[in-house]
Amino acid sequence: MKLDLKTLDLKDIANWQLLPKAVALAVLFVAILGAGYWFDWSQQFKELETERTKESTLRETFLSKKKQAINLDTYKQQLADIEQSFGALLKQLPNKSEMDALLIDINQAGLGRGLQFELFKPDAAEKASEFYSERPITIRISGNYHDLGAFASDIARLPRIVTLHNINIAGGAGKDAQSGILFMDAVVKTYRYLDEEEMAEKKKKAQKDIKKEAHK
Repeated sequence: MKLDLKTLDLKDIANWQLLPKAVALAVLFVAILGAGYWFDWSQQFKELETERTKESTLRETFLSKKKQAINLDTYKQQLADIEQSFGALLKQLPNKSEMDALLIDINQAGLGRGLQFELFKPDAAEKASEFYSERPITIRISGNYHDLGAFASDIARLPRIVTLHNINIAGGAGKDAQSGILFMDAVVKTYRYLDEEEMAEKKKKAQKDIKKEAHK
């Protein structure tokens, strides 16, 4: 059956043959679908995709919060362990009034091994960190190899935290060389924790520095 569009009367659609009617209905149906998608459904699809993304994000957040809630007791225990460890380390740092006693302990560690201090020079300036201060001491001691090694071990066993840096051991000259005397140059670093007043002053200074940077 041939479809002759010229013979079709738009004013008399009811009397059209079956095929033209079917084609016209199909075209109308497609046009309605296209218009619906363009004016309404496309926006709804976008909103649906947005909501799906939100749902996925909320689901991940929920699972993360749920995991945290399940492990809350474990986290609390870990925090307590960290605080305990931190407290133990903090006790190994002397306060300002105990620093002189620590310097005496370092000196006695050398003298107790029969070593001679050629130089014992604490640095006047301290290097402040977040909650502690570092003070280097330049030393030069002389003695035999065994006693120098024992001195380093004694320093490591002090109840306070003391570390050795820039160690240089060299032999002496003349009689010292014949007797096996060695000279050790090193930097001993001692540490102390900052008291509340120093912490407050440090925090105040940091806030001032932030304000200065903000006004630049």
